[in-house]
Amino acid sequence: MRELTRAEEQVMQVLWEIKRGFVKDILEHFDEPKPAYNTVSTIVRILQDKGFVDHKAYGRTHEYFPLISKNDYSKSHLSNFVNDYFSNSFEKMVSFFAKEKGISLREMEEIMKIMESEVKKQKLVK
Repeated sequence: MRELTRAEEQVMQVLWEIKRGFVKDILEHFDEPKPAYNTVSTIVRILQDKGFVDHKAYGRTHEYFPLISKNDYSKSHLSNFVNDYFSNSFEKMVSFFAKEKGISLREMEEIMKIMESEVKKQKLVK
């Protein structure tokens, strides 16, 4: 799956939230200063060319909706991130964030609970 630019990702975040909408609907969800209507319209068309978005036409007006779920994009994006920056090692990534970002003891305990739960689930599957 192709990665999105920051601008494309901002538009997709809105579409994932509102499920479907016209360019004017997308614009309403941007903070001030809002981008120009034509800018958002162009980004939506680029997203359509990339296969992230499709539309339903109402005459000359188009209602856009995502074709790729936020979850699917997140999985792909995170996988690429771990591969590109941490040699495809989640252990290296978690270690990096624990050391560099000052994860609190409470956060580490929560992460460990999640990991323990996943270990149990995977053991049951085998």
